[in-house]
Amino acid sequence: MKRISLIFAAVALFCATEISAQITVVKNGKARSRIVLTTEEKADSVAASLLRDFVHRISGAMIPVVGYDNIGKAPHKGDILIGNGLQNFLSTVSGADGKNISDGLKEDGFRLLTGNGMLRIASGGDKGSIYGVVTLLEKYLGVSYWGENEYSLSKSSDIQLPYINEIDNPAFRYRQSQFYGMRNDPVYKFWMRLEEPSDMFAGGYWVHTFDKLLPSSRYGIEHPEYYSYFGGKRHPGKASQWCLSNPEVFEIVCERIDSIFKANPGLNMISVSQNDGNFTNCQCDACKAIDEYEGALSGSVIHFLNKLAERFPDKEFSTLAYLYTMQPPKHVKPLPNVNIMLCDIDCDREVTLRENASGREFVEAIEGWSRITDNIFVWDYGINFDNYLAPFPNFHILADNIRLFRDHGANMHFSQIAGSRGGDFAEMRTWLVSKLMWNPSLDTDELMQTFLDGYYGAAAPYLYKYIKVMEGALIGSGQRLWIYDSPVSHKHGMLKPELMRRYMALFDQAEKAVAGDSVRLARVQRTRLPLLYSELEIARSEKNMDISELSEKLDYFEQQVRLFEVPTLNERSNSPVEYCELFRSRYMPRADKSIAEGASVIFIDAPEKAYQELGRTALTDGLYGGAGFVEGWVGWEGRDASFVIDLGEIKEIHTIETDFLHQLGAWVLLPVQVSYEISSDGEEYALASVRNLPEDRSAKIQFVGVRHDFTEPAKARYVKVNVTGTKTCPHWHYGVGHPCWFFIDEVSVF
Repeated sequence: MKRISLIFAAVALFCATEISAQITVVKNGKARSRIVLTTEEKADSVAASLLRDFVHRISGAMIPVVGYDNIGKAPHKGDILIGNGLQNFLSTVSGADGKNISDGLKEDGFRLLTGNGMLRIASGGDKGSIYGVVTLLEKYLGVSYWGENEYSLSKSSDIQLPYINEIDNPAFRYRQSQFYGMRNDPVYKFWMRLEEPSDMFAGGYWVHTFDKLLPSSRYGIEHPEYYSYFGGKRHPGKASQWCLSNPEVFEIVCERIDSIFKANPGLNMISVSQNDGNFTNCQCDACKAIDEYEGALSGSVIHFLNKLAERFPDKEFSTLAYLYTMQPPKHVKPLPNVNIMLCDIDCDREVTLRENASGREFVEAIEGWSRITDNIFVWDYGINFDNYLAPFPNFHILADNIRLFRDHGANMHFSQIAGSRGGDFAEMRTWLVSKLMWNPSLDTDELMQTFLDGYYGAAAPYLYKYIKVMEGALIGSGQRLWIYDSPVSHKHGMLKPELMRRYMALFDQAEKAVAGDSVRLARVQRTRLPLLYSELEIARSEKNMDISELSEKLDYFEQQVRLFEVPTLNERSNSPVEYCELFRSRYMPRADKSIAEGASVIFIDAPEKAYQELGRTALTDGLYGGAGFVEGWVGWEGRDASFVIDLGEIKEIHTIETDFLHQLGAWVLLPVQVSYEISSDGEEYALASVRNLPEDRSAKIQFVGVRHDFTEPAKARYVKVNVTGTKTCPHWHYGVGHPCWFFIDEVSVF
């Protein structure tokens, strides 16, 4: 009986504690609580405004916010205290061990603790109090935030808080991703606990900063010795790297950095990092000696960054370990205030980084860097740069990869994903990675189902099934998933006809399930866009199009991208509306069929080996390539080309046209000159036309036809095409000094 009495007493005490810990925030639509700011910190004020706003959205009540200097003698029951101040008043609301409430909190971490009828939201620094409020709203007040101004909550005239004692710290001190909503919805950024470079990097100096710090437009002509030496000469230019062993470069950069920090008080980090491009590093005797000693091309970079770190010991310097600098040096170690931004750009995405050959080199790199530094920033790519509006089924690898980064000492993380409006599950993708960057131990599948249920409602089971079927189809196909992918590359795999029909049926079911809910129906229809786009892309690569059916699909796709205001198809800002116009003029069958269609091709200067077999048919198959060079295009690198189209017999010719790809991001430049010759016997040729092409620095992907119209019809069997390539990337291009490509996909004769 005595034991039973003790149990009842303990239960009673526990219940009393629970009751006393409850806080009535709103009762019958009236505020019963105050929000008390205990410091002057900006983040605490933002947190207070966020809490006040959502309590109002839930209940209609406006909680008063009281400044730290205007609360009277002490806080009282019902108060919600934000910040780490007023410790002398709050001994009753401390940790169970009596320590300071903020003990054990990391940057951006927080603690929620109720006691003596009050709630404390303590911060580990930076935005900790904001993230504490977000957790309070999400976990205890039932608010869920999904996308740009897209959230769900249950309205109630009463709000009461239970006993809470929660500490939460992020796995990474800096978490960055992409989402279109952050531009117009400041709440979204806070809710997803995301940072932007401007939050940390002084003056916007964030990656590829060499030319911003040492402008070639200012120093290039007079001081070419400041820039990379390779191939027997210096390469000053906007995309060039530095001669890192040049002491004058170091001093000029120090002066520049000093001025940047002075102009940006409160920001103590800057990126001093190579320009974009591969193997454009300096190979002068001094730089080469450092890199050879270190056994890696990162050696000279780290030696330079360590000197900066010594000159500015109270600042932090980030630099790229990217492409040619990915592997760590053997001897020198980065100083503690040197941050290594390690990038896995060359890795495939169909399986985790540990599971494919392309990822193992990165794994080797992160293991090497983690042995010499604990200040690593991982830049991970989960994006298709050439086709934002294409399926990218990589959800199954996200958590494993993020755990890999965490376990190897990364403390900063940028998950670069397709965050463009209309991109493949853009809303869920950002929501998911934001959760995993905070806590990589969470279960991806559970998170995904939570989002699908909350965002799509009754359509969720069909979309979940769609994701899982495509994921299995990708892995089963054995096809790589990479950052310059094309739907056409998967038309015999995860996007083959029988699977496409199944996907469309699942979306039909999803739309039907939410037909009476206009908001969720629009979300499902927007999420279908990548399938519609893939259908069009695959159709343009096939013969025997059903023009009527294809026109209907194209019209519907254009209607939808206009409705949902989809801004771009790719990294190069090509408009989806322009794509529809281009599709009609470029890919739809023409009334005047080319007489070269099906003609044989005789190479005088053959394309690169990987394209030689394709080149036998692709140049005269009547089909035009898309935005990526991965399908339909035939390429030459760093040299000229010459080939002959055999029409089979003498025919009357009015026009000759050759189609070229312009895609600077892939080092694909237009040729300098194209000439056409014609012959009846294949022995003697007459020059028909010479066309010189102007230099084009536009970042947009373009298709450029080089056309010659005969003033009088000519008769010939053979058409010779001669192409003078640009051959070497110019000084303004980030492949400066290295071979560039040109690609042809069709030669048309009319």
